[in-house]
Amino acid sequence: MGSLHMDGCISGEAPTSTDNADVELPPPDTKRWIARRKAAVVSAVSSGAIGREEARRRYQLSEEEFLAWERAIQSYGVPGLRSTRVQIYKHPPRPQRAQYSASELEA
Repeated sequence: MGSLHMDGCISGEAPTSTDNADVELPPPDTKRWIARRKAAVVSAVSSGAIGREEARRRYQLSEEEFLAWERAIQSYGVPGLRSTRVQIYKHPPRPQRAQYSASELEA
């Protein structure tokens, strides 16, 4: 397996460039969606380098999934796209319940 580069591609994996702009996109057969790859697709759509429907078709994304990527970037930046952070961003922490000793409860 190759090494991961800052652009989100693995060595030996050629990024896909669009005809409209100088934007590098992940390959259409991407299986491992790291935050940088998601951000590259959202950025390309935002800049007009690729259409939303073309991006969804190329990467087999649902409308809901693509919109979730856009919302995550708008709210939390690229770190919001990390799948391990989804629970933290989706659900704010619950207030901790007070801990009482047995003697305090009997009073």
